[in-house]
Amino acid sequence: MFALNLLPVGTAAVIQELELPEPVEHHLMHMGFSPEARVVAVRRAPAGDPTVYAIDGMEIALRRETARGILVKSLEEHTGEQKSALPAEANSRAERKARQLA
Repeated sequence: MFALNLLPVGTAAVIQELELPEPVEHHLMHMGFSPEARVVAVRRAPAGDPTVYAIDGMEIALRRETARGILVKSLEEHTGEQKSALPAEANSRAERKARQLA
């Protein structure tokens, strides 16, 4: 298990537990950050904070300090799956951007 803020961009993990103040936990759980939920690190700000995470069909930016209180397991540890890349729509955006820059 490791903190969500350590999840590399483009990889997925499964939430195990939240270790945050109760009001923050409650708020995040309503947004989908609950045990057994799958989360993907989508992109990180140039300075490294905040990071955008995809969860339950939404993209949510979390500060590093908040993400440290969310403990996750890699998909390999949790299910034996191979690492997941970004969702298909995110891959398409990245591919379009790469073609524009070429």
